[in-house]
Amino acid sequence: QVQVVESGGGLVQAGESLRLSCAASGSIFSINSMGWYRQAPGNQRELVAIITSGGSTNYAGSVKGRFTISRDNAKNTVYLQMSSLKPEDTAVYYCYARKWPNTYWGQGTQVTVSS
Repeated sequence: QVQVVESGGGLVQAGESLRLSCAASGSIFSINSMGWYRQAPGNQRELVAIITSGGSTNYAGSVKGRFTISRDNAKNTVYLQMSSLKPEDTAVYYCYARKWPNTYWGQGTQVTVSS
């Protein structure tokens, strides 16, 4: 089992920055990838960013150039640095850890961007 806990959400104004953290614990050996999804009211959950065990990253087109995903292996933590935030970035952000064949989810953290 892997436990995933997010932190760092909040209310910011458009153009500001915010950093989300995601700490993994438990059976973290051989986690294949970690990343972030988000879900706005009335919308489906969408992929925001992913980082693999090899360090490769991938981003949704809507956040590319504004968001950066990184990891601290010593702390078993993944970060999502969000810059130039827009009102349309408002959503609940969920961290996940994928350890084949399972995916483990955090409880979500709210990010609200006011215009």
